[in-house]
Amino acid sequence: MNTNYQQRIDRAKAIIQEADYILLGGGAGLSAAAGITFSGKRFTDHFGDFIDKYGFTDLYSSGFYPFETQEDKWAYWARHIQLNRYDTGTTQLYLDLYELVKNKKHFVISTNVESQFEKAGFASSSIFEIQGNYGYLQCEKGCHDTLYDNEELVKKMVEQTVDCKIPTNLVPKCPVCGGTMDVNLRINEYFVQDEQWHMSERMYRSFLQDSENQNVVYMELGVGFNTPGIIRYPFERMTYHNEHATLLRFNQDEPAGLAENQHKTIAFTEDMNQAFQLIRT
Repeated sequence: MNTNYQQRIDRAKAIIQEADYILLGGGAGLSAAAGITFSGKRFTDHFGDFIDKYGFTDLYSSGFYPFETQEDKWAYWARHIQLNRYDTGTTQLYLDLYELVKNKKHFVISTNVESQFEKAGFASSSIFEIQGNYGYLQCEKGCHDTLYDNEELVKKMVEQTVDCKIPTNLVPKCPVCGGTMDVNLRINEYFVQDEQWHMSERMYRSFLQDSENQNVVYMELGVGFNTPGIIRYPFERMTYHNEHATLLRFNQDEPAGLAENQHKTIAFTEDMNQAFQLIRT
């Protein structure tokens, strides 16, 4: 281990121990580091038939494929959801994160949608999944603001998929307008924000208010530039305006941030799993 890396580990450990508040921002890179990858062997092992039929190359781009029928669409999405939301258990990286902050006042805002924070022990009241959750369905056109648990239906879809299609009787229909359903993901203007979503947003705003100008650590975890206005830019801004704040950025590809925050930022491009194990010890 090089000296600079050890110094950053030691500094991160100290500022976490001294912090009064910790705000975690989880992005796609965090789940990828935890093993929830969208390409490579994990993808080819579980989606061989879809790869053969559609030429899919990864789980991210295949999510935008314009399926011809609802039977085609839900055969793919059911397996996607089953793998990432239900079959994947709690990952060690998320457990390490929880152990690191559980005795501090903390909150999570995440663009991830597979519920890993909650699986690892974070209280649901301390998590704001701002982009949705794989575990719920909504009206495709957002005709009403109720979400529907999909675990039982997804399991049936996966079990009854034949030639990359599900039976017509399993295609979900909106109970209000009778139209088609969608996964509760922020992919268009019809994204449903139910009462739980709004409650989580209020809890997030309350945490920001309580921690303003306090000794706070902003932990930015695998956040890129797909949606920088949700976590990356706000964390930079709050660090800049709070003289007591420190920004911990874990990002292998894009660690650079505001020059004005350099003295208040500890950036890690190294493997997150190793870094958190070292910080915890």
